Amino acid sequence: MKRGIILLLPALLGGCVVGTVAKTAVDVATLPVKVASAGVDAATTSQSERDQKAGRELRRQDEERGRQARAMHERCARHRALPTDVCAEAQPR
Repeated sequence: MKRGIILLLPALLGGCVVGTVAKTAVDVATLPVKVASAGVDAATTSQSERDQKAGRELRRQDEERGRQARAMHERCARHRALPTDVCAEAQPR
């Protein structure tokens, strides 16, 4: 009798419940693999990749300083300088 109930249980519960239980079981089983592979990826970043990332960040900062300098020069040329602008440095020689 118990075996008959167990065999009919999936049909009674419907496909969505069984599918959800199965998906959850797969997620729980694959979680340690995903966590471990993420740790390995982070640990295997090469020195050249770190150097490239640092170089990109330095270039981004340099571009930002250039944008700020051009904006300050433009404000000084239009006599609309901010209190923090140093217009003597911004004037062409």
